[in-house]
Amino acid sequence: MKKLYKLGVVGCGFMARAILKGVVGSDFIRAKKVVVSDPSDEALDWAIDLGIVGTQNNAFLVENSEYVLLAVKPQNFADVCRELDGVYPDKVISIMAGVTRDKIKGAFGRNAKVARCMPNLPCSIGSGMMGVDMSDFNDDQDDLEFINGVLGCLGTVLSTDERKMDAVTAISGSGPAYVFMFIDALTEAGVNLGLTHDEASLLAVQTVMGSAEMVMHSDTPVPELIKRVCSKGGTTIEAVKVLENCNFRGVINDAAAACARRSKELSE
Repeated sequence: MKKLYKLGVVGCGFMARAILKGVVGSDFIRAKKVVVSDPSDEALDWAIDLGIVGTQNNAFLVENSEYVLLAVKPQNFADVCRELDGVYPDKVISIMAGVTRDKIKGAFGRNAKVARCMPNLPCSIGSGMMGVDMSDFNDDQDDLEFINGVLGCLGTVLSTDERKMDAVTAISGSGPAYVFMFIDALTEAGVNLGLTHDEASLLAVQTVMGSAEMVMHSDTPVPELIKRVCSKGGTTIEAVKVLENCNFRGVINDAAAACARRSKELSE
């Protein structure tokens, strides 16, 4: 039987709102074909202002949606399952951190198809990075195109194996925090060297953006790009020596490893 809604979104927090703005704003899905559930009247009012249907009844949403996107906090997943009272979705997209496909299938039944996704904060401005395991949907091109379309409204999509999701979390899911810290530290260094905060911030932010664009659009390996900046006897090589002596790469590796360990703990 044809469903009333193409997409149902359980939860209307920060990331869910980014997804809803993306899919509706891009006209990928008409607003009236999307329904969202949330216990907050404020959240539902926000969705309704976009032309999206709002409800506080999760069972109604699941029963009437072709695809159900789970955007609740992991600790609230059990409560959502209880509220469904045996009405379970057939096609699920989950952005819940640390909740495995196997756990979702255990709650909804083994016949449920589940795509597990790890988005990051820049998804909120359409510049995100998402790792997603869509292997449950490999036998249906329409499903794959729809899921890619929904996530593609938020940024770049990398199809990967769920077994790599802890690593994805460590690099792109949590990665923006590392980049923000680097920008903040570079800005502070500029202030310490006599720049105003606004001057240092602009220099730091644009340098990070430009460097990332160069890596993205260049065939030159990153180690070679580093060498090109570091002329012999010049200024950059002195800074790089300090970073190397302080084990800059090792610190980044240790931070990512700690993040991945915690991600794995949350999924067990």
